[in-house]
Amino acid sequence: MFGIHDFWLFYASALLLNIAPGPDTAYIVGRSVQMGWRGGAAATFGISTGCLVHVFGGAIGLSALLAASSAAFTILKWLGAAYLCYVGVTMLFARAQASVAEPATERSEVSLAKVFWQGALTDILNPKVALFFLAFLPQFVAAEAPHKAMAFVLLGLIIILNGTLWCLGVAAFTAKTARRVRKSPRAVLWVNRLLGGTFVFLGARLAMIQAK
Repeated sequence: MFGIHDFWLFYASALLLNIAPGPDTAYIVGRSVQMGWRGGAAATFGISTGCLVHVFGGAIGLSALLAASSAAFTILKWLGAAYLCYVGVTMLFARAQASVAEPATERSEVSLAKVFWQGALTDILNPKVALFFLAFLPQFVAAEAPHKAMAFVLLGLIIILNGTLWCLGVAAFTAKTARRVRKSPRAVLWVNRLLGGTFVFLGARLAMIQAK
């Protein structure tokens, strides 16, 4: 369909990539420990949304432009690094919840929106994600295929769907096993700081990537 070949090889490779732990998994686990299932799910859907942007961008040629233009790559790289470091520093200096009597529903709604957009922007502003899709997906699309863009999108959606299901499972498992941690404001604070340090590290690492 659409010129896709070696589909089962693609599917097996994609599953292995989905379950391999990485920065996205760390973010989902951290938010699940901190906020429970809803926090992990918000992080998951945010990250999946960021990947969707890159898949559709690759289908219309934006990822190819990013790969070909060192200037575009550098701009996106520095935007992503600055955003990651900003989020990380904000989390590092966050304070413990002042009162457990605050309306939980209000805090949850605001926090879930922030978690979603942090996950989405973390992937959207990471040129490595765009280049991954651009390098991996075309290997399974025939050069003479009449609908390369459709094939690219279809393969990308399969990766994102499987990844989303896997990460939701990780979020549910983590949230269930971390209930005691969430009862301690101090423990949640340290989880927040751990996530903040991770974001700063990822931002610094992204800033050191050189365009090819």
